[in-house]
Amino acid sequence: MNPAADNSPKVRTRFPPSPTGALHLGGARTALFNWLFARHHGGEFVLRLEDTDRERSKDEHVTSILEAMEWLGLNWDEGPFYQSKRFDRYRAEALRLVAEGKAYWCHCPAELVQQKREAALARGDKPQYDGTCRDLGLGPAPGAVIRFRGPRVGATVFNDLVKGPISFDHAELDDLVILRSDGSPTYHLAVVVDDVDMAISHVIRGDDHVNNTPRQILLYQALGAMPPLFAHVPMILGGDKAKLSKRHGATAVVAYREMGYLPEALINALARLGWSHGDQEVFSVAELVEHFGLEAVGKGAAVFDADRLAHLNHHHLQHAAPERLAALLPPFLAARGITAWDNEVLLKAIPHLVARTPTLRELADWAEPYLLDEPVMDQAAQTKFLNPAGAAVLKRVADMVTAKGVEDSPALEEGFRELAAELGAKLGAVAQPTRVALTGRTASPGIFEVMGFLGRERVLKRLEHARRLAQG
Repeated sequence: MNPAADNSPKVRTRFPPSPTGALHLGGARTALFNWLFARHHGGEFVLRLEDTDRERSKDEHVTSILEAMEWLGLNWDEGPFYQSKRFDRYRAEALRLVAEGKAYWCHCPAELVQQKREAALARGDKPQYDGTCRDLGLGPAPGAVIRFRGPRVGATVFNDLVKGPISFDHAELDDLVILRSDGSPTYHLAVVVDDVDMAISHVIRGDDHVNNTPRQILLYQALGAMPPLFAHVPMILGGDKAKLSKRHGATAVVAYREMGYLPEALINALARLGWSHGDQEVFSVAELVEHFGLEAVGKGAAVFDADRLAHLNHHHLQHAAPERLAALLPPFLAARGITAWDNEVLLKAIPHLVARTPTLRELADWAEPYLLDEPVMDQAAQTKFLNPAGAAVLKRVADMVTAKGVEDSPALEEGFRELAAELGAKLGAVAQPTRVALTGRTASPGIFEVMGFLGRERVLKRLEHARRLAQG
């Protein structure tokens, strides 16, 4: 089936997070699959906030979710819609179902319903509402709720686009509450009315919702609407095959931004959780849009691998423009106390640093020595290399830089080798004191590249400072 065929309805997917907390990896993966499916088929992606839980829904969670979506680049075509602003709409539909005999008022107190369920469990029966008020023709009353009049016989069958055919016996389903006594809708009514009003064609969600699907299909039908197509994607597990949680590492999307991951790397990693395209591992967002399809989503649980994410982030860092990375680094540099620097030096340094850094946080660490007026000396490195012998080497290197400059790396390398030969030592005997003088560390990109992006004046200044330290 091609959902984008001319004789098929327009593809419209939705992502409906509850603003009771931050957007986590599982929700982000669901949002991504809906977004990719819509974009692949030239359809539309709708964002709505299921904020009917008045006590737990918070404005700060809404802000956090929207911020995470925007950072990931999952732009929406409509919304965000808020269920809390649509209560009149849900109530009107519930009352319409009562008027059409498809729902009924139930006066049973919640405590009595719970007692009946416990008694049913004790008998070994299903803990279902027993239908006491089903055929009494009751009207509204204080404390009353509206229940959906579900069929007692037969089955609801649907073809899940990931799992295949699924069937639920109606005897397993009780008459669920669709409108609470305070006039607020339950999840099932609100989500179905929203999907109908918003013309949602495909519902792509986690497979923990499979058991909700038959109830919702019956509600779509009762409202006179064609149910959307359903696709239930596998859950995400940690490396120990337990449900993904904070103990497996950060799970909130914004935490990964703060850790220095690029959005396209997280998108790449999330897409590969349960979906594949041949053996390809690394994808651009454009490639994901081009290739994504539900037929390639697996049925088994997906395992989140933090090492794979780091590997993907390293790849995307290496392929990102230096100008973009430089624009993303200020928060990470500020965390290291660096608030002002020569951006030209940073732009020249980045291409030589990204090969060593899996995240922006570590890129900031590697960039630090080149952005300070003077590098912070590692004490062990200073003791080992900045001694009287090192001071003599640094004086000769400074003379070489004065004569040759720092732009001609081959000429510098030739000079270093000649000096090492003159000293009867290996190249490292010249390079390492110079490296420590310029960076304060024993590890860096190639020393000649470092000299090139620091520039002649900075190199000479740092060599002189280190020579003084070496002389004691």
